[in-house]
Order: sequence, then C-alpha cells, then structure tokens
Amino acid sequence: MTNDHDWEARVTALWERLDEHEPADFRARVAELAAERSSDDAAAVFELGAAHDSTGMPEEAVVHYRRALDLGLTGLRRRRAVIQLASSLRNLGRPDLGVELLTAERALPAEQLDADEQALSGAVDAFLALALADTGRDREAASLALGALAPLLPRYNRSLAYYAKDLLKTPFGS
Repeated sequence: MTNDHDWEARVTALWERLDEHEPADFRARVAELAAERSSDDAAAVFELGAAHDSTGMPEEAVVHYRRALDLGLTGLRRRRAVIQLASSLRNLGRPDLGVELLTAERALPAEQLDADEQALSGAVDAFLALALADTGRDREAASLALGALAPLLPRYNRSLAYYAKDLLKTPFGS
C-alpha cells in the first residue's frame, strides 16, 4: 500500500495526461491505481467514476459516484462527485434528479465548505442551470447562469445581477 500523497500525485499526473490515452486504457490505468486502495476507499471509487464519466460511460460513472458518496466521500471530491453525478444523470435523461442533487448542494451553507469547495460554487450553478433548462425551467436556468456570470464581468455586475433575479419575477413576454 502506498502513502496518500504518492497515490494522489500519481492520480493527478494520470488525469493531466487523459488525452494521451485511449478511453479503455485510461480506465484501466485508473482501475490499477484504485486497486492499490481498499475496495471501500471512497476516493478510489470516485476516481473510477470520474474515469468512466470522462471516457463516455455515464451509466458506469453513476454507479461509482453513488457508491463513493455512500462510502462517505468528503471534501472537494464529494462536491465534485455531486456535480459530476448530476451531470451524468442529466446526460442519461434524468435532469430532474440532477436538479434535486444540485439544488441541495447549492443550499449548503458556505461556512460548511472549505475554500476549494466554495470555488466550485459556479460549477454547481452552471450544471444546475443546464439541468433546469432540460426540465423546461428556462427562466430559472437563465437567471442562475446570469447570476453566476455577473461577478465575473469587468462592468455591469450590479445591473446583470439585478436582471438575473428579475427574470424570476417578470412573466415571459412582458
């Protein structure tokens, strides 16, 4: 068994070279790394899910993400797992489940999240906007996406943030 730092470094290095591998080869390499850990290691199970997800196998990814979360995945990987699970479910035709997951994730108090987890708040909003659009809730999706974009603009931040909220009040076509 290798130490955590070494294992994490090798996982990171492999992900940095994702595009250099054929999908099946990449999944096999991640599986080799995961096999170095116990079968109930949530981080290793998450990495298996992410490998399947990133190589076009969302059904398998969902199984791994759910298992990693059930095993008690924590921290940044937990937040990533929720985002990626919701995205995979959306891609599999279940955007409603993605909306549920990401709405709950978005509701977590900031003080419960570390800085790295908070840095993914925009990703939570972006993937929630996609799932909302797929469920026919276009105005909510646009509001959420514009609200996430507003702080990033060099100007018009306040106006855009106001209009994003206003989308939820103003009936379409008014």
